[in-house]
Amino acid sequence: MNTPDPSVPRGAAVSLDELVQASNLTEDEVRSLVDYGALAPDGAPGGWTFTSRCTVTVRTASRLRDDLDLDLYAVSVCLRYLDRIDALEQQLRHLQAQLPRG
Repeated sequence: MNTPDPSVPRGAAVSLDELVQASNLTEDEVRSLVDYGALAPDGAPGGWTFTSRCTVTVRTASRLRDDLDLDLYAVSVCLRYLDRIDALEQQLRHLQAQLPRG
């Protein structure tokens, strides 16, 4: 889920419209993901911007919704679990790198 989107410059701010275009989600669905805590925009609701990483998140959300026939609340729960798994895998790699080899 953390694979960067090569079409979006790293660190670029992405608008709500750009997120909608990057996914198979409607604007209302993206707003619901914000309400459920799966996406964290910057700024006021009328001028939200998102990190470029959110393009990966909305594409994953779209696939989860379509492939598993999940509602958006279930999708947001899955996204949080996927983020947690990614964080734990990074922590594990870091700890494994500190182990003596041999």
